[in-house]
Amino acid sequence: MFTSILVPVDGSEHARRALAVACQLARQEDSTLHLLHIPETLAHETTLVWGIGAIAIEASRAEREAAGKQVIERAAEAAREQGAARVETMIGQGDPARTILGEARRRGVDAIVMGSRGLSDLKGFVVGSVSHKVAHAAECSVITVR
Repeated sequence: MFTSILVPVDGSEHARRALAVACQLARQEDSTLHLLHIPETLAHETTLVWGIGAIAIEASRAEREAAGKQVIERAAEAAREQGAARVETMIGQGDPARTILGEARRRGVDAIVMGSRGLSDLKGFVVGSVSHKVAHAAECSVITVR
C-alpha cells in the first residue's frame, strides 16, 4: 500500500507514537521510512522523548541543532528496533508545514505519518497546527496520530 513513508519527528510524545504507527505500516509493505526533523525555536521549555532531556528556552542555535541530531538518530534507532528495515534521515530547515510538504513532493512519498500535536502546541492554537496544514495541502495520504 505505502512503499515510501515520510515521518516528521520533533522529539514529542505524539511524534513517537506516529513513528510507531509508521513502523507498523513499513513492516507490512517493506517500505522505506524517511524521518525528517526540523529544528524549531520554541516559546517554552520542553522535554524531549528518547531520553534526550529538556531544551531550555535560552538554548543557542548550536544547542538546538545538537539536540535535533540526537532526536533524528534516536528516532532512526527506534524505527529499526520496531522492525523498519529501510530508514533514511534528514534534517530540514524553515517553516515546518512547508518543509514537510516539500520533502514529501521531492521524495515522492506515498504517505506522511505525523503526530496530531508537536512541541510547538501553543503556537498551533493561534495560527493553525502543522498537522492540519499538511493534511489539507499534501498530495499524498496523510495519517495523523493522536
